[in-house]
Amino acid sequence: MMDDRSSKLILVPILAVLFVMIGYQYICPAGSNSCHFKSGEKLRGVSLLSTPYQDSDDFYRDQDLEDDSPAKVPSNFNFTERDLDRHVEFNIKGDDVIVFLHIQKTGGTTFGRHLVRNIRLEQPCDCKPGQKKCTCHRPGKEESWLFSRFSTGWSCGLHADWTELTNCVPVIMDKKEAQRNKRNFYYITMLRDPVSRYLSEWKHVQRGATWKTALHMCDGRSPTQDELPTCYNGDDWSGVTLTDFMNCPSNLANNRQVRMLADLSLVGCYNLSSMNESQRNHILLSSAMSNLKNMAFYGLTEFQRKTQYLFERTFSLRFISAFTQINSTRAANVDLSELVRRRIEELNFLDVQLYEYAKDLFLQRFQFTRQREHQEVRLKRREERRWLREQKEQGRPWPPKHRGGGNKGGRGGAGLEKGTDSDFPTTTEDYTSQVVRW
Repeated sequence: MMDDRSSKLILVPILAVLFVMIGYQYICPAGSNSCHFKSGEKLRGVSLLSTPYQDSDDFYRDQDLEDDSPAKVPSNFNFTERDLDRHVEFNIKGDDVIVFLHIQKTGGTTFGRHLVRNIRLEQPCDCKPGQKKCTCHRPGKEESWLFSRFSTGWSCGLHADWTELTNCVPVIMDKKEAQRNKRNFYYITMLRDPVSRYLSEWKHVQRGATWKTALHMCDGRSPTQDELPTCYNGDDWSGVTLTDFMNCPSNLANNRQVRMLADLSLVGCYNLSSMNESQRNHILLSSAMSNLKNMAFYGLTEFQRKTQYLFERTFSLRFISAFTQINSTRAANVDLSELVRRRIEELNFLDVQLYEYAKDLFLQRFQFTRQREHQEVRLKRREERRWLREQKEQGRPWPPKHRGGGNKGGRGGAGLEKGTDSDFPTTTEDYTSQVVRW
C-alpha cells in the first residue's frame, strides 16, 4: 500500500495542473480575442499565425468534401486553367483589401461573420459585445484590410451592388485613411440557388424587411420613382402573399443576383426605355458572368465546406472553426407546387442561368484545386522517399523533424482544428443608421 507521503507527492502535481487549467479558463475564456500568443506558440498543436498549410493537420477529410457533390464533375463550359486557378497573393500587411459584395439571402450574413470572427490572424478583428461592427486592422497599422458590413458598415449603401461598390470603395477608403497608397481590391461574394433565395427573400419581406434605404447608385444618381416603383404602400410589405410578391413587376427580388453582379451602367442603369428588354437581359447576364468569373473568390450557400476550402486556398488564410451546412431554412420549408416553382424560375430566368454557370465553375475550381493539391502531396512524398534512401545510403537513417523553407504564402491544405460554426445570434438586415450616402 502507498504511504501518506507518497500520496501527497502524487496529488500535488495533479492539483497544480488543475489550478492552472481553471485559471486559464477565467483569463482566456473560449472565443475571446483578448489572449494572444507569441509567434511560434501553439494551441492544441495548431499554430495561431498563418503558416504554410500542412497535410497532416488538415481537419478536412476527403469524404467531408466529396459527399455533397460527385467526385468528378463534367463541365458544360469551356473554362481555361486561368479561370480555374484563383490563388491570389493577398498581402494583409500591405495595401490589399478584401471587398465583400453581400447579396441578400445568400448566406452572406453568416459568411460575413466568418470573415471578422473566424479567420486565424496575427491580429484578429476586434469584435466587442453589443457592437454591430468589428475593427479589422492590419498588423501594426490603423488601416482596414476588409470592406464589409461587419467591418466598415454599409459605407456604400445598404447591400451595395457591383456598380456601386466598384465606384464607391476606392473613394471611401481614401476618405477613411490618410495614407493613399495604390490598393489592390479583391472582390468576393456568395451566391445561392435562385428559387431558394427568392423564397427566402419573400419570407424576409413578409416579416417586415424592406431595404428601402438602399441607394441603388448608378452613373452618379439613384433611380427615380418612375424608374423603380415601389411594390407596396405604407412602411413595409409585411404579410405579403407569395402570389402578390411574384406579381409586382418592379420587385427587385426578381433576378437579384444578376442585377447585383452586373455593370448596370452598360444598360442605362434603371431606365428600362434605353434599350429593348431582350438586349438588356443579354448584356446584364453577360456582364454578371464576366464579373463573377473575374472576382477573386465566390462561394455557394449550398456548398459550405467547399466554400471554406476554396477561400482558404485562394487567400492563404485559414479559419478557426469549420463551416456548417444548414439546409433546414425557411425557404426549404415552403411547400411549392410545380406550377409555382416554374413561375419563380421564369421570374428569375437570368439568375437560373447565372447560377448554372456559377455552380459549374465553382465545382470545376474545387476539382482543379483538389487534383493539384493531391499531385503536390504525391510529389512531396516521392521526394521524401528519395531523400530517405539517400540518407540511408549515407548511414543517416533518420531525417530531421523539419525540412523546407519558411512561409511564402503558398498553396496547399488547411491546418485547422476540427470544430463547428459559431452559434451566432440572428440579426436584422435593415441597418438604416449605418447607411452612408456617398
